[in-house]
Amino acid sequence: MEILCPSCKRFNRIPDERLGDGPKCGACKAPLLGGTVANLDDGNLRQAVSRHGLPLLLDFWADWCGPCKMMAPVFSQVAKELAGQVSFAKVDTMQAPAASGSFGIRSIPTLILFKDGQELARVSGALQASQLKTWLAQQLR
Repeated sequence: MEILCPSCKRFNRIPDERLGDGPKCGACKAPLLGGTVANLDDGNLRQAVSRHGLPLLLDFWADWCGPCKMMAPVFSQVAKELAGQVSFAKVDTMQAPAASGSFGIRSIPTLILFKDGQELARVSGALQASQLKTWLAQQLR
């Protein structure tokens, strides 16, 4: 399985049976599944979606968006709680306009869940931690 390093954005091949061993990036030595939220942009988003081995939840947001700012700590909290099961990444719509357009982002925050390169579900609007975990559990059944 390939896992995107949330720190240096390089892909690392990890055998499925080693996911529980706390794998680290071969390049920068950062934890791969420690619950860190990656920041993606126009240059690396498509590759992350298509190659990442775990389900990947993207948060499309902007710095000027009040609900996005309210949701940011919730997103980080749930990322830590679900580390190793789901990977989390943020996409700043102001810094990645091409990605925002290609994914049809019309309102923010918008969350899109991908698995095996395919979009499974999306939801717009700020969610509480319990709502986000319930939504994810429903989508990943």
